Amino acid sequence: MKVVAIGADISNNDVSVSDSLVENIEKDIPKLIDLGAKKAALTNITGDDIVISAFVEDELLETVNAGIVQILKDNAEDSGDLDGISDDPSKAGEGISYAEARVNDEGYQDAIIMAFDTYGGEDFVEDVANSAIEAASGMKSVIDVSDRIGSRRDIPGVGYVSNDTDDPVVAVSVKDLEQIAVVASAMIGAALGNKNTYLVKRHTSCNVLPGSVLVSVTALMNGNMIDLSIPFENKTRILG
Repeated sequence: MKVVAIGADISNNDVSVSDSLVENIEKDIPKLIDLGAKKAALTNITGDDIVISAFVEDELLETVNAGIVQILKDNAEDSGDLDGISDDPSKAGEGISYAEARVNDEGYQDAIIMAFDTYGGEDFVEDVANSAIEAASGMKSVIDVSDRIGSRRDIPGVGYVSNDTDDPVVAVSVKDLEQIAVVASAMIGAALGNKNTYLVKRHTSCNVLPGSVLVSVTALMNGNMIDLSIPFENKTRILG
């Protein structure tokens, strides 16, 4: 079984996602369950980007991925990242972002989804996302971490995109529920250690100076979603 996360800019502006777009996509999420996904949710909303995530059996991976992209197409206010998808890798452009990681086949499935957004396509966003990947890799409670940004172009069941992206997605599966906080905190800390990188709450507009990277982080625990920016903010308040 895997957790998959597909992110895209399908908003009609460059700084936010409309409430109506969020509502319409959330209404369509049950279609993924009909296709065989064990759980699915609109996990991250970061600036003008959204991420749909799902837990899915390996044999249904292509079907569910295609279903996620179809939901994006059906609800897109602007074709945006969808235009970069191609059946021919030589013709693929900057497109949707994709991440997958193995999860436990039995028991509860728990994952951390991180999504990134820029205003001006700042290229250091890949370094920010890869910092989070490196932080999670090798931690004892981590089952699997999605591929480094820029190393994968094929999206099973969907097609190809180029290596270029200004809104990458990271997926990490965790075997122990109580370790989600440990792993997520390490990932957040690594990301925020980069220049001009800011943690934002889910569905926050891009109210930062251009030249910045936004990051949102969500826990998907057996299909239940938590915006981890809020507990992280509370946890890191300095007492005195």
